[in-house]
Amino acid sequence: MPTKIEKDSVTGRDTTGHEWDGIKELNTPLPTWWVYTFYACIVFAVVYSVLYPAWPWVNSHTAGLLGYTNRAELTQSLDVQGRERAKFVDRIRTASLAQIRQDPELYNFAIAGGRSAFQTNCMQCHGAGGAGSTGFPSLVDDDWLWGGKLEQIHQTIQYGVRNANDKSRQSMMPRFGADGLLTPQQVGAVTDYVLSLSGKATATPEGAKLFQEQCAACHQPDGKGNQEMGAPNLTDGLWLYGGSRDAVYRSIFYARNGSMPAWSERLDEATIKMLTLYVYSLGGGK
Repeated sequence: MPTKIEKDSVTGRDTTGHEWDGIKELNTPLPTWWVYTFYACIVFAVVYSVLYPAWPWVNSHTAGLLGYTNRAELTQSLDVQGRERAKFVDRIRTASLAQIRQDPELYNFAIAGGRSAFQTNCMQCHGAGGAGSTGFPSLVDDDWLWGGKLEQIHQTIQYGVRNANDKSRQSMMPRFGADGLLTPQQVGAVTDYVLSLSGKATATPEGAKLFQEQCAACHQPDGKGNQEMGAPNLTDGLWLYGGSRDAVYRSIFYARNGSMPAWSERLDEATIKMLTLYVYSLGGGK
């Protein structure tokens, strides 16, 4: 309850005249520096709300006398970068792959753009570094199903593999076991012969004969493959779907016919060229 204002005997300060259960409230002012800081913050807030967007309205907000926003600054910055980027993109669009490689400035830009496009569109299948995984080719070695030259890589990226695009790379491996072209025992004999080409099994005369009759047309009599048909080399020990006997057996029995999108249906020509150069730069290009 209120009491009379008096001096506190311990601190020498005035009391406020309030006391609760014998405890008196001292009248202790805020430090002067704190009060001035508080007033300065109020002034700053008022000035800021006048100069910059601050107060919300029903459908918008106050624009501020300066008309400045971070979003506008970002938009302006992106516009500047877009114009600078467009200069390089236009040059890439009209230049050949060989010409881009001969221009260091343009080539560096293409590699950077290709890396970005690869991370967005390709790494989900081929891995962040292009090392691939089961069923998805490695792009860092010299084993290319459809060829590792710049023009061949460009063709593959542009039109893809085994898709609905008219210019897509097409090939089809028969399902030798599933369609009854070979018996399971014959598939096993061919499997052992295929593995023998890379020193992983012992071939039988039956397997060698069946390979020449059924497989040599695509994979060549020596098993080294044919890039024009997308038929892999069977002698180098590199396997897209696994090199175990079971994996090779399943490839022959059921066939493997993976598909790749035609990126020309999703990306512009300049981006495809940058992707081509980036993939080539990973180390597996020829």
